[in-house]
Amino acid sequence: MNIFRVFKHEGMTNKYMQLTWAMIKTGIIGFGGGPSVIPLIRYEAVVAYKWIEDEEFGEILALANALPGPIATKIAAYLGYREKGTIGAIVAVLAHILPSSLAMILLLSFVQYLSSAAFIQGMIGAVIPVVAVMLGVMAYEFGERAVKGLGLYAGIAFFALAFGMLQGLLIHPAIVIILFLAYGAVHLRVVGALKQRAERKRSKRKPSDRNKGGGVTRGMD
Repeated sequence: MNIFRVFKHEGMTNKYMQLTWAMIKTGIIGFGGGPSVIPLIRYEAVVAYKWIEDEEFGEILALANALPGPIATKIAAYLGYREKGTIGAIVAVLAHILPSSLAMILLLSFVQYLSSAAFIQGMIGAVIPVVAVMLGVMAYEFGERAVKGLGLYAGIAFFALAFGMLQGLLIHPAIVIILFLAYGAVHLRVVGALKQRAERKRSKRKPSDRNKGGGVTRGMD
């Protein structure tokens, strides 16, 4: 397949350009590896281009954390595949990794000098707080959404449980994510079943209430 023919199809060029530009930005601007790139990818996918909703991005993030390999490239591949199939996934991944890879190759001969240069150390020290704030904002938004879905007390309890499993028991993050995903699936089913029961009870009560109301009105007439 000639990839240039793919770009010539009507209505496809703009989408490929969006994927390419968004992934180039996240690949170049991202500092500190996968976790620091996640807020950038979330902004491009959810806010800027509105490819997906926040809830879907949270699910992708959880699955990407559980699977092996770099998290940013997995999310980029998913977004590209979701929008434009296999070719879209290839374009998104290449756009994400090529700029930084080329930059590393070009700067490889100067790496020893740059790593010890004062201005590089100053740049690293200045950008770390920005990355920390971005991660904190994203964590707060996901936590707020979890509280809305589970309730305040359950959300705090699960946060404490996850923190204890990761930091206290030193359980692998992938195992913790899989356990919470499994619980989430069960939780949704249980909540859905309870809602259905409540709706059935309400629907059974409504006819009797109507009959009572009709009897009262007839008596008054």
